[in-house]
Amino acid sequence: MFISFKKILQFGTQYKGYAFLNIFFNTLYALFSALSFVSLIPMLNVLFKTTEEQLTPAKYEGIFTLQTYIKNSINFYVSEQLIENTEGTLVFVIGLVLSLFLLKNSFNYLALFFITYLRNGILKDLRNALYNKIITLPIHYFNEKRKGDLMAKLTSDVNEIQISFLSILELMIREPLTILFSLGAMFFFSFKLTLFVLIFIPLCGWIISSLGKGLKKKSSQVQQEQGGFLTIIDETVNGQKIIRTFRAGEQFKNRFYKSTQRFYNFSNQLLHRASLAGPTSEFLGISAIGILLWFGGRMVLLDESIAGTTFVVYIGLAYNILTPAKAISKASYSIQKGNAAADRILEILNLENSLEDAKDSVTLKNFKNSIVFDKVFFSYDNKPVINNISFKIRKGEMVAIVGPSGSGKTTLTYLLNRFYDINKGVLSIDNIPINKIKKKSLYKHIGMVTQESFLFNDSVLNNLLLGKSNASKDDIIDAAKAANAHKFIEELPEGYNTKIGDLGNKLSGGQKQRLTIARALLKDPQLLILDEATSALDTESEQEIQHALEKLMLNRTSLVIAHRLSTIQKADNILVLDQGKIVASGSHKQLLSDNKHYKKWVQIQSMN
Repeated sequence: MFISFKKILQFGTQYKGYAFLNIFFNTLYALFSALSFVSLIPMLNVLFKTTEEQLTPAKYEGIFTLQTYIKNSINFYVSEQLIENTEGTLVFVIGLVLSLFLLKNSFNYLALFFITYLRNGILKDLRNALYNKIITLPIHYFNEKRKGDLMAKLTSDVNEIQISFLSILELMIREPLTILFSLGAMFFFSFKLTLFVLIFIPLCGWIISSLGKGLKKKSSQVQQEQGGFLTIIDETVNGQKIIRTFRAGEQFKNRFYKSTQRFYNFSNQLLHRASLAGPTSEFLGISAIGILLWFGGRMVLLDESIAGTTFVVYIGLAYNILTPAKAISKASYSIQKGNAAADRILEILNLENSLEDAKDSVTLKNFKNSIVFDKVFFSYDNKPVINNISFKIRKGEMVAIVGPSGSGKTTLTYLLNRFYDINKGVLSIDNIPINKIKKKSLYKHIGMVTQESFLFNDSVLNNLLLGKSNASKDDIIDAAKAANAHKFIEELPEGYNTKIGDLGNKLSGGQKQRLTIARALLKDPQLLILDEATSALDTESEQEIQHALEKLMLNRTSLVIAHRLSTIQKADNILVLDQGKIVASGSHKQLLSDNKHYKKWVQIQSMN
């Protein structure tokens, strides 16, 4: 049960100094928590004039008479002070009580003060580790997982860790020590009575903890369902146009209502079970006090083996044990709930990345010669997509790929970006297998412009700086001008500092695409990949973008997918794909006269 908890606590290693300070002040808190109750005895004795008169100093006769020695010493001091100054003695014993309670609460604050850094530090590092893992996971992971579920793990699961796991860090030292010191004081007053307490309290704890069984499963159901309706919310926000035009609002409402109903049911089951902890522990606690009053009352009234004022303080110490004992018992509920959240988080953190850099990988300093696909095979979920493809892209060449939808064109760009590893064959850059090249150095040389012009909810400037954070202002403006973007950027409300909204939705399609081209120009990559960069644009915007792309491709090695016919004609080599195979290759003129697939594609382009 504690394996997940231990793994989460490993994130607190660098904050161990705060942990030690917390333990130190919690130890003092627990000690003074017991002493503050013990200090009530002389005050009660003075108030009720029940102090045993002790006119001679106590004599120490060994460890076995320590209890009697301490008791007689206190009685001697109080008796002496009462004779000399009754009011002064009362002020003194009250001051003693107040001082001890002040120290107890001061140490409690300091313990909480230092553990705050530990708790929040663990949360910060846990979030950072999750984000770092997510940003390095293979692309296929995000194709298989629901976005909402991922968001739930990053938000609500981490919050559950804070509420369920990290909240009990304070209990781990403070409550056991409070019980230990209080028991020590109770043994000092009455061994027989304390033995009774030790038998009864663990029984209460066992009853409470047994109620927590099954909370982990129910908590997991709640978190998973929360991921479900977060996914629906994300799809609703991003798919508003489709939902409205297809009049699918009712369908989505029904999906969302069903998800929230399941969340409602699971949450009720979870909270009903968790809510048993408070009333149950409260009743068992008062039952323990009731039985203690009966058992101890007999010792006061019949046996007279313990003084009345001492027994009153003893009850206070017993309550001082019951409170942390209840907290420890209820902590089992928190651990059960926290375990479910921790397991979901650790599921991500423990994922193995099959695309991590190999130990013998090398840095690609420059692209000098060629890119070679040699008998390459690739499949998605055992479905062949690339089938025995071989071709070469020499430095400075422009290679175009055409073919019907689903023929594998975009997949080739994914393989070249190493978003996926090939199943068979060799894909190399300058005779270095791509899986032996450090990915950071690979991406340094690659620039990509896709059909979906992805922009971030930030300023124009920060979107352009994505590939080259240290670019000068002149470099930025030059890239924007080359992409035919500078003019419209200057006309924006705040120019280059204008926020462009989620996915750049404050801009037109042509403006967004020109920004992505400017971003690629600013990066100045040696290898450029264009994946249907103008297919979603109108004719006027396409012509503007085309001029920008031609500037972008100038003197670069380019891999271009199904671009305008005018661009394809200029390609050094054109590959015709069909069902994952190269069915023809050559120049525009060669293919136009020799290949029916290409001729058909040209005819379709001409009609458009």
